[in-house]
Amino acid sequence: MTVEKSLRVCGKGHKFYKSSECLSCPICDKENKPESGFLSKLSSPARNALVHEGVNTLQELSRFTEKEILKIHGIGPASLPTMRTSLEEEGLSFKE
Repeated sequence: MTVEKSLRVCGKGHKFYKSSECLSCPICDKENKPESGFLSKLSSPARNALVHEGVNTLQELSRFTEKEILKIHGIGPASLPTMRTSLEEEGLSFKE
């Protein structure tokens, strides 16, 4: 089954093709990727989902349970080990 991709243009004028309904521009995502911190270790969809939810720090992330994090669109189970490790490095953990 082949999924048809459509041409999109973001607010900055970048042109790209996507097959999903996701509005995220891959070019903007690369430009906005942090160079350090836990967000820099995550995929663009997971990073964008957390930022959209107002989670920019590990302290903010620690206020959520793993189950709550997985309910956020854009975050999958593959992101959890990275988040867990980042939290543990700072002496934090997900909410129980």
